[in-house]
Formats: sequence, C-alpha cells, structure tokens
Amino acid sequence: MHFFTARDIRTMPKRIWESLSENGELVITNNGKPQALMLDISENSFEDVIKAVRQAKAMRAFNSMRGKAASRGFMPAKEVEAEIRAYRRGKV
Repeated sequence: MHFFTARDIRTMPKRIWESLSENGELVITNNGKPQALMLDISENSFEDVIKAVRQAKAMRAFNSMRGKAASRGFMPAKEVEAEIRAYRRGKV
C-alpha cells in the first residue's frame, strides 16, 4: 500500500492519481498518521463499494462495543447463548 501526505495532494496530484490507478488504493497521512483511504472505483461499482465500506465500518464499531462490554464484565456472547439454551431446556 502506498502512502502520501496531505501536502502531496496539492503538490503532486498527478502522481497520486497514477498510484491510485496502478495500485487500487492508497493512504493519505496527516502529521504522520493515517487519515484517509482512497479506493479506485468504477462508476458501475460505486454503490457496491460504498455499501461494503459502510458494512465494514459498522462491523468494526460493533466489535469495539463488544470488546468494551467484555472489559466491563458483561457476559460474552457464548455465555449469553448458553444461558438461553439452559433456560429453554428448563421451560420445555
């Protein structure tokens, strides 16, 4: 993966577009830290790419929430499922 600075966008945009076309993706950094991801997409794939990116972001947020809940002592999903199964066995 290729990295460019925010300043590179102004000073060498042609090189950025060429790199994006060649590699399909690149990272823009700001103060040495990743700030943005650029993806080469076609007009036909735009909606699918946006949907995939949004799904990935939602999954990351969900996993982060699960991690925070586990660190606070909440029951992991496997324990919740075990409790549900045990309850259902007792009810049936």
